Amino acid sequence: MFSIFETEIIVRPDDIDMNNHVHNSKYLDYLLMARYDQMRKDYKVPMEVFVERGYSWVASTTHIDFKREIKLGDKIVVRTQVNSFEGAQVKVNFWIMKAETNKVAAEGWSVYTLVSVATGKPTRIPEDIIKHYTV
Repeated sequence: MFSIFETEIIVRPDDIDMNNHVHNSKYLDYLLMARYDQMRKDYKVPMEVFVERGYSWVASTTHIDFKREIKLGDKIVVRTQVNSFEGAQVKVNFWIMKAETNKVAAEGWSVYTLVSVATGKPTRIPEDIIKHYTV
């Protein structure tokens, strides 16, 4: 079983769409922000380590179920949990929660692929990285 990690975010004015709630595209930004934060503080392998080793991550697939609206000034918590590793890919589950109510505003999963910066091709996730992410 993999650990669940959290990142807190406050909704900003530029996140809001013409319907006066968070635009659906911003949910991906929240997920990316949380993963970047959690790589550093929770997994202890910040993005800079991947870059130094000649790697980068690309999003291959993302699925989001929208449950509740999020509005300007809302505080949200993005929870993520590694689901599985397979070759060059890691599947990550996520929940975007309204902090005040602890209710799910959106949930889903994303598959990220590790690529070589030199070739742009997928590369198997190294065992030492998997060990850092298996917490």
